[in-house]
Amino acid sequence: MKTLTKLVLGMMGQLRPGPVRGKSTESIALPPPQKTGGLPLMEALLNRCSSREFAPDALPLQLLSDLLWAAYGVNRPDGGRTAPSALNAQEIDVYVALPEGAYWYDAHRQALDLMVKQDLRRITGYQDFVDEAPLDLVYVADHRRMAMVPVTQRESYASAAAGAIAQNVYLFSASSGLSTVIRAWIDRAAIADALELSHDQQVLLSQTVGFPKRGARD
Repeated sequence: MKTLTKLVLGMMGQLRPGPVRGKSTESIALPPPQKTGGLPLMEALLNRCSSREFAPDALPLQLLSDLLWAAYGVNRPDGGRTAPSALNAQEIDVYVALPEGAYWYDAHRQALDLMVKQDLRRITGYQDFVDEAPLDLVYVADHRRMAMVPVTQRESYASAAAGAIAQNVYLFSASSGLSTVIRAWIDRAAIADALELSHDQQVLLSQTVGFPKRGARD
């Protein structure tokens, strides 16, 4: 679907997900993440960049598991995560939009739980490439976990936490030969409706991840 068409549908409140492609499963058990290897930090920073051209190939399950763990996985016995949050509220939920459905990332089980049997990729952003890239991450803040944060500051706190997760994805992608781009130009209402979010949950950002399109990073 072209960007202009999406904009018009968004303005009309009619931007909708597409039908699933492939078989949806209620839960996907991810393999244990590989927590060693990759580029040294300074090399990953050197290679960090945004790309808007993606091959349509799905990420292997191991690579997807490693990506999600790097983004916001549990890295300490006390339940601490790879990205910070104020007062350890851990208010961000990561949703994974795949061709076969939209899933919630359960970091404690290292698993994906099916939320919606629809292909949400087309509504995670207005750009053309989001329709065919293999996955889009959606960062959602749950304000119910931020009771200790003043209401007027919750969005800024949550946005900072989502930004830290997004940077983890950037560094992992740079280290693993993947392409990624963070996106704030999104139809938050359409995403929230599709994911059946409550009024306490706020869509913040989306991020596309995939293999680079041939020649895109040459």
